[in-house]
Amino acid sequence: MTSSPGSPGDRVLTASLIAAPVVYLVADSLYAARGWNDPTAAVLHVLGATAYALVLVRLLTLTDGALGAALLIVGALGVAGNVAYGFNTIHVSLGDTDLVDASGAANLIKPLGLCFPLTLLLAAFVVRRTGPLWNTALLGVASIAWPVAHIANIAWLAVAVNVALVVAFATVAVTAFRTPARVAAA
Repeated sequence: MTSSPGSPGDRVLTASLIAAPVVYLVADSLYAARGWNDPTAAVLHVLGATAYALVLVRLLTLTDGALGAALLIVGALGVAGNVAYGFNTIHVSLGDTDLVDASGAANLIKPLGLCFPLTLLLAAFVVRRTGPLWNTALLGVASIAWPVAHIANIAWLAVAVNVALVVAFATVAVTAFRTPARVAAA
């Protein structure tokens, strides 16, 4: 996928690299302070998870080939799962059934949710040629720590993971702003 450097769409996609992780950091900080069923955190969770769809599109402009195809499929599923978990938290905050504890069709949320950290791992492979090695490592570690923090409800780790994602994706954004032409990282 290509993006015209400097176009309004290109700038929005690049800005999403900062906005999505910052919104999600605020959401997880609220979860850490107020509990995992906080409705305000859940709304920000949904908004941040949705903004990660734009991050996915930006990452797709940095790669192609098999890596791009894998990122497209896994990323779309991961964004859907992440948004679903946010809406699940909204439902739980209203006293409804937690889909994680339900069976049957509710089980769909679990594999979709695991696709989000897999998307972050694929993102590390995408940015490996467009920035410093430490940034690739930071994204890789964050992708592994993400499910640990969120499945085990370890609030401080969830916040730390999101701080790492803010730094990692901001580094990608700075590189994108400085580099007028995109280089495929496949």
